[in-house]
Amino acid sequence: MFYGVSLESRLMLGTAGYPSPAVLRQAIAASGAEVITVSLRREGTDGGAFRQILADSGKRVLPNTAGCHSVREAVTTAHMAREVFATNWIKLEVIGHADTLQPDPFALVEAARVLCADGFQVFPYTTEDIIVGEKLIEAGCRVLMPWGAPIGSGQGLRNIDGLRAMRAHFRDVPLVIDAGIGAPSQAMQAMEMGFDAVLLNTAVAKAMDPVAMGAAFGQAVSAGFSAYGAGLMPQRDMAQASTPILGLAELA
Repeated sequence: MFYGVSLESRLMLGTAGYPSPAVLRQAIAASGAEVITVSLRREGTDGGAFRQILADSGKRVLPNTAGCHSVREAVTTAHMAREVFATNWIKLEVIGHADTLQPDPFALVEAARVLCADGFQVFPYTTEDIIVGEKLIEAGCRVLMPWGAPIGSGQGLRNIDGLRAMRAHFRDVPLVIDAGIGAPSQAMQAMEMGFDAVLLNTAVAKAMDPVAMGAAFGQAVSAGFSAYGAGLMPQRDMAQASTPILGLAELA
């Protein structure tokens, strides 16, 4: 549940980089995602045509502040997005490093504090740093979105131990893996670890068949969540026979 909103699908899908509007429509539908993210820059570029795609999809829109590198820029973009998309939801990005697109933790917390005070329901794109997560919660965020790996890298969950620690620490906070997911198996892994959702874009948009890939990710996220709920068996250092010795015939 995100800010009081319950969703059936635990996949969030980005809308940038698809080969055509028609493919975007079909990929959204095939994925089963109920939340789609969109940059205000995309809205400004494509105008009414893109907005029509969003309306036709019937999905909840999560605007983002992609490309912002300062508190002022992110806050201004968020306010513009609220006016355009008529929602208090905002995916907050404040980029601090040009090559890795890693968020600037100091500016991120400051921008989150400003936006939460302004009535926004903030989804902050952050790292797996627990201290930064605590500061974001103190600022008013009720969701955290740690990266799996750098945006668009397809590396998957690069710091498994750090993400497990974050999941264990923030037991009652919805956590969404955002960025770096390149394959359905990686999305499934995140869900098997107990994360609440996965947000991705490039892995679907740039696939040879984005529609089929969208469907594959939808299935993977659902399967991973079901597996986590069912209770995964613990790993063992040694083999353990699945067939009991008791009851075997004695051939002597």
